[in-house]
Amino acid sequence: MSRFPAVARPCRPGLSIRAVAVTAMLLAPLAGCSSKPRPPADGRSADAIRGAVAGMRGQGAAASAPSAPWVNLLADSTLSGWHNYSTQGAPVVGWTLSNGELVRSGRGGDLTTNRTYTNFELELEWQVGPGGNSGVIYRIDHSGERSYITGPEMQILDDAVHADGKNPLTSAGANYALHAAPRGVVKPAGQWNSARLLVRGNHVEHWLNGVKVVEYELGSADWEERRRNSKFANAAQYGRASSGHIALQDHGDRVLFRNVRIRELP
Repeated sequence: MSRFPAVARPCRPGLSIRAVAVTAMLLAPLAGCSSKPRPPADGRSADAIRGAVAGMRGQGAAASAPSAPWVNLLADSTLSGWHNYSTQGAPVVGWTLSNGELVRSGRGGDLTTNRTYTNFELELEWQVGPGGNSGVIYRIDHSGERSYITGPEMQILDDAVHADGKNPLTSAGANYALHAAPRGVVKPAGQWNSARLLVRGNHVEHWLNGVKVVEYELGSADWEERRRNSKFANAAQYGRASSGHIALQDHGDRVLFRNVRIRELP
């Protein structure tokens, strides 16, 4: 095997002794710094902050979760998904569904959903005859003799004729007896009104003909004070259920509903 003469390899450029010394001088003060993290300025522990951040992330995930699809509550002409409040399990009486319109046609009691709902958005259209009175009652737990003993009510009314129309607390769109509705939103008897009821946790909104007429927080200090000063002061279970049935009130007057649909919210 032939041998080749050794070739000297060039040295790689490196740091000079002076450069190394300068770098060491610059890094020396950092060597004495503690690696222990400083406490937050507001005094909270790191664990507390991490928990708060995790909670906010959880709320964001819940808020961004998709809602369930809309469900037509009047899809079945036999009203198999409903019952009269006082007669669970029996066929519905006093209410008739024809051509998509639900009519209170006789004595029977509040038309109540078989299912219970927690967080939801309910949309419908309603119409009353002259002097008519009805309502949409929600989160009913069936422990009371009447649906409104436990469930708050979005009032349905002919404000112009019925006596309750003189008081904003009991006028159309109001949270009956607790939160007043503004004037000039409801349409007169014989005309269709659109209503929307939004219930999520303790937050509730009443919408009438595209206008948000009432907004409140169940169980808040303000709500509790209003309840104590109302006819529900001695109704221990009023507004307490976190989930419950929904009812269309039979107040003995002619009332019609159509396009009743609901979607459950996260």
